[in-house]
This record gives sequence, structure tokens and C-alpha cells, in this order.
Amino acid sequence: MGAAFRRFCCCCCSAGDEDDDDEKQPLVPQDPLEYFNREVQKRRDEETNLWSEPGDPSHSERDDDRVLYSLLQARTKTRMGSTGYRRLSCDIEAMRDTRREVRDKWRTILENLGFTAEADSLLTVSAGASSDRMRNAPAARALLHSLHTETALFDTKGPPPERYLFILDRFLYLDIGEEFLAKAKRFYPPRDSSDEDVNGLGINLPLLLARVEAMNGAAGSDSDRDGSDRS
Repeated sequence: MGAAFRRFCCCCCSAGDEDDDDEKQPLVPQDPLEYFNREVQKRRDEETNLWSEPGDPSHSERDDDRVLYSLLQARTKTRMGSTGYRRLSCDIEAMRDTRREVRDKWRTILENLGFTAEADSLLTVSAGASSDRMRNAPAARALLHSLHTETALFDTKGPPPERYLFILDRFLYLDIGEEFLAKAKRFYPPRDSSDEDVNGLGINLPLLLARVEAMNGAAGSDSDRDGSDRS
């Protein structure tokens, strides 16, 4: 019993040391209201932009996320109401509309399967999503590939958004993966190349990417020029 008691004391001492370290870190931010406002804004941005790679905080791993993020950043540096600001806003809304259209297709199928009340929660993916927490990642990825190649759920022939990988993992857990695929094939059969972008929401990603890179290059040149003028 003496040995057990000593082990217990050692554990308590170690825990005390850890507690001392923890006490050095504030449990609540200095300005809780600012912290919560920032979290609310982050969730609102996630819902508005529907990032293809939600777990990438830099929004740089995928071309489409990088373009949208660069457009958003460029707009914050542009005078509101100017021609450049309006042009950037049009490009941003076009990309957002395309992403919302994809999500609406998924919602339509879920509602048809009887998940009207649960559709929004099933289609929500937070920035904290991680493949390590997925229950059946290989099956989800195979299902995503089938949806991408055998239906018109997505608006592009490029890689499908990774956010839907997490959603499909939930479907598999609920045992509705195959039903969802069957409904998707029925509601949104593959389109011929001549039928693509019939709604006008198609995004010319290479063109937008080139425009963003040109804007970034111009901004860099302006910064260099300003620096040389000051010197």
C-alpha cells in the first residue's frame, strides 16, 4: 500500500506541475466578446464561401479556393463602389453561386430521401474537419468518385470538392450512401459537353487564376515602386 500511495503522490505532484503550467495560459481570452465575434464571423464566412478544402486555413491547396480567397483579399484593398470593386464582387458572387448550386443539388436529394429536417446539418462542414476522424474514408472517396464521374452533381471536370468527402462519410454511417448515389444518377444524369454551363454559372477558373496572379503581381510592383520612391 505504501508503494501505491507513493505512486499516487507522484501523480498528484506531476499533475500539480502541469496545473502550474496551465495557469500560465489564460483560460479565457483578454476580450471574450472579440473572440466570440471572431468565431461567429469565421463560421459565417465558412457558410458563405463553402470552401472546397475546409481544413485548409490558408485556402491555398486548391486552385478554386485560392482564387476565391485572393479575390476576397483583393476586394478588401479596393475602394468600395469603384469599378474594380464591382468587378471583384461579380467574380466572387459567381464563384459562391456555383458552390451554392452544388450544395442545393445535394439538399434536393436528401429531402427526397426523407432527410428534410436534417439536410442542413448533414451538409455543414466546419474548418475543424479532419480525415483522421472519418469512419470510412476509402469508401467515402470511392463514392465521391462515382458521384463525380457518373452524375452531374458537380459543375466541373476537375477534382470534386473535398468537403463532400466528409459529408459522404456521414451518409455511409447512416447507411444511405448507395441510395444517395442512385437518386443522384436519376435526378442529375451526366451531361454532354455541349450541355455544360447551360445556366451561365460556369467559372473559367484558369482565366480567373491568371487575373488574380496579375493583380498580385501589380500589387507587388506597386509596393516595390513605393519603397524605392521613399528611399
